[in-house]
Amino acid sequence: MANSDASLSEQQQVRLEKLNQLRELNINPYPYNFDVTHYSTEILDNAALLSGDSDEQSPKVSIAGRVMTRRIMGKASFFTLQDSKGIIQVYIRRDDVGVETYNTLFKRLVDIGDFVGIKGFVFKTRTGEITVHAEEFEFLGKTVRPLPTPKEVENDDGEIVTYSAFTDKELRYRQRYIDLVVNPEVKETFIKRTKMVQAMREFMNRRGYLEVETPVLQPVYGGAAARPFVTHHNALDMKLYLRIANELYLKRLIVGGFDGVYEFSKDFRNEGLSRFHNPEFTQVELYVAYKDYHWMMDFMEEMIENVVLELNGSTIVQTGEHKIDFKRPWQRIPMYEAIQNETGYDLNGKTEDEIRTIAKKLHIEIEEGMGKGKLIDELFGEFVEPNLIQPTFITDYPVEMSPLAKVHRSKEGLVERFEAICNGKEIANAFSELNDPVDQRRRFEDQARLRSEGDEEAMTLDEDFLRAIEYGMPPTAGIGIGIDRLAMIITNSESIRDVLFFPLMRPE
Repeated sequence: MANSDASLSEQQQVRLEKLNQLRELNINPYPYNFDVTHYSTEILDNAALLSGDSDEQSPKVSIAGRVMTRRIMGKASFFTLQDSKGIIQVYIRRDDVGVETYNTLFKRLVDIGDFVGIKGFVFKTRTGEITVHAEEFEFLGKTVRPLPTPKEVENDDGEIVTYSAFTDKELRYRQRYIDLVVNPEVKETFIKRTKMVQAMREFMNRRGYLEVETPVLQPVYGGAAARPFVTHHNALDMKLYLRIANELYLKRLIVGGFDGVYEFSKDFRNEGLSRFHNPEFTQVELYVAYKDYHWMMDFMEEMIENVVLELNGSTIVQTGEHKIDFKRPWQRIPMYEAIQNETGYDLNGKTEDEIRTIAKKLHIEIEEGMGKGKLIDELFGEFVEPNLIQPTFITDYPVEMSPLAKVHRSKEGLVERFEAICNGKEIANAFSELNDPVDQRRRFEDQARLRSEGDEEAMTLDEDFLRAIEYGMPPTAGIGIGIDRLAMIITNSESIRDVLFFPLMRPE
């Protein structure tokens, strides 16, 4: 990369020149390692590290990170160093680190954003700020592109105005690596998300359920109503699909004799982008033999209550303007009852044409190929779901909406299914799983009819899965929980992109 490259900014060209100067001084701008003994937060929280009666008696620390601010003051200076845990002040003096290191390396060739290593001791400044006194200074990595660091300026009215802050949402999503550096509070969202997943995993492990892995590339996609991504395997010359769910493979394992299996999976659905939708998303699916959807409701609310309590110290989380309480028991409402409460229409026993007429009266946009299940889903999504803020189980769905759920044991035309709704969106979907192969084949054939009528999200017929349950599957409860949407609620994030390190974006 030439210094005179017209595509580079003036600051980039200056930094590249400094990079060359470092090499001319036989200083490796990108060394291989540095031994870190402490992090910024450990030092700030540990009074035992403060210097003793003399520098020789003081505990030694070795820290590394980015230079974020500098105050040059002649023979001694202060700068702030940001590591993976936080920020700490460093005091550096010419007499300690040497004339060339201080005057040439630190003052002339170090820029904001560069990585450095410090070895020294900890003390308090006259103003009471805990600071690392540098006895050794090592260069660890040159940045050739300046960080978008904010600048505070006092205006004519005496107010502090911030400029150049990295606040543009789209840029932050596209350049998450910079977002994490200059907006370090963002890390807390992702740390909490990871802790949430770990807590869920530990809860299921304590119950004795086995974590497994199933194929991402599938010859027949299934387990949900969605359009897949399609690819091609060259060696076998066959079409493959990125999985839209891992349900059918996990059920095969129940057939094989496991009593409880779960998987945290990346799933892919060829759908649009929204505040709640990313084509690549994470969910956990759990299947437990000899249980039903009543048991699974109890299990889910217990697990999520425990997880939230472990993360927050309370069952209550603040999400936007709402305080959401995950304390058990959650409200349980049958689907038809929930729709009637909001629209005044009882859909129980209604035909497809009657429901289509009701939907038109309620000004629901109707598309060609919408069957009875799709129409009911549109009514529910428009009038019920957005109003369910506290965790709620919507139960007993029409059979047309649930090709993989067992028929209701006492309510004709319904299946034993529930969805958990919270903050106006579905966060989980669960069934008493259908294990009757004859009924399952009939349901798949109904889905095939819907596909022929134009429903691109209808399920495909999976002969191998049918063969598996023909060998016998025990009564089973299954659930899929959306990790991204649950993380949005627990971290008080307004968009799914806020809880994904690298969300899908349109090309720049």
